[in-house]
Amino acid sequence: MKTDRRTVLRGLMGGGVVTVGLPVLDCFLNANGDAWADNGQALPPVFGTWFQHLGLNPGMWEPKVIGPGFENNIQLKVLDPYRDRMNIFSGMKYFIEGRPLQTHTTTSQIATTGAIPFGTEGGPSVDAKIAEQIGARRRFRSLEVNLSGARKSYSQRSGTSLNPSEPSPTSLYTRIFGPEFKDPNAATFEPDPMAMARKSVLSNVSEHLNETRKELGAADKRRLDEYLTSIRQIEQQLAIELEKPAPLPACRVPEAVKEATPGTVLEDVAQNSKLFAGLLGYAAACGQSQVFNVMVDSMNLRKAGSAYTWHMATHEESVDESLGYQRDVFEFNTWANLVFLDFLKTLDAVKEGPGSLLDRTLILWQTDHSDARVHGLEKVPLITVGSAGKRIKTGVHVLASGDPVTRVSLSVMQAFGVPINSWGERSNGTSRTIGEIMV
Repeated sequence: MKTDRRTVLRGLMGGGVVTVGLPVLDCFLNANGDAWADNGQALPPVFGTWFQHLGLNPGMWEPKVIGPGFENNIQLKVLDPYRDRMNIFSGMKYFIEGRPLQTHTTTSQIATTGAIPFGTEGGPSVDAKIAEQIGARRRFRSLEVNLSGARKSYSQRSGTSLNPSEPSPTSLYTRIFGPEFKDPNAATFEPDPMAMARKSVLSNVSEHLNETRKELGAADKRRLDEYLTSIRQIEQQLAIELEKPAPLPACRVPEAVKEATPGTVLEDVAQNSKLFAGLLGYAAACGQSQVFNVMVDSMNLRKAGSAYTWHMATHEESVDESLGYQRDVFEFNTWANLVFLDFLKTLDAVKEGPGSLLDRTLILWQTDHSDARVHGLEKVPLITVGSAGKRIKTGVHVLASGDPVTRVSLSVMQAFGVPINSWGERSNGTSRTIGEIMV
């Protein structure tokens, strides 16, 4: 029997035929382990965001060495196993230009969309732009999760088209691997008749709306165009469901997860984060999505049995004079970095030939403030982990004093092939990438 990346293991169970996809073995890949041996096609890149409110302890995370060869400062020391695959960006800033600051929200919007939107006029977030480039042929353009059991997310296609998070691992499992999941390694494929019917209905509605558009004013035309764009995206996703998926040897349907109670208790959040990471990894390996967003939603996180939250600690705890920082805030930050470490380890454990899923992934770590105690807008920490299949350089500390954080977002988008030369608006706008990490 010839063994290639479309090979499946077949057997009998309960009188029926079952198939199991093989993992990505060395023999399926080229010598570098970053492309299929049979056609030279590169493994598809994966993009993720990790948004963690409340910053990091000032002076405790910035490396002392600029450029390659840096050592992690005490706050990020727990991430040492991935230091060579990290980039750290320091000295960057959020610009609000004298406009009202809605704490923890305005800066989050700048981080994710490059602008301070007014009402519903906001544009797409970074992940949405990347999803347009690499996710259009996937069942899910992106997958959003919230570690605190809420629906909140900063992912959006526009100011009126938000992508809500899945609040629990169980809900994410059902969404990905429920009845509508099509195993890419299955021997047979039958299109879902309901998907066919929905596609037909949407096509007819779209034609009617195009006629209606001719009778509308400029403002209503903009709103209708946005709606029609959403319909076209739904049609594209339904069209994908009607096609037989290409075989993916690394795909394996996981067992149903046993989650902790979704909520804000640290222990439960940490357990569910590992489950989310595993499911997102399976989703990428099974070709369901190449983009994910993780919202830590740090504000209300707390220890079991305590009403004292991370957010409260940032404002109510005094700076320890002997240490020079807020002890409880430092512990919350360290906990979050350990959870992030476990998330990275879970993705890294999905082996693909000599490498792993993390090797073709790039995660953008963002936050809303530098020093959360005073809602700091300067010296904002940013981190990337992974190279997206060698699309960026790693292991570099970049000091970009006073520059807008959007420089990092622009660099990441260009690395994923997004045809964009500038990002952000007004003082947060930039056309400068981070040359130190560009390939």
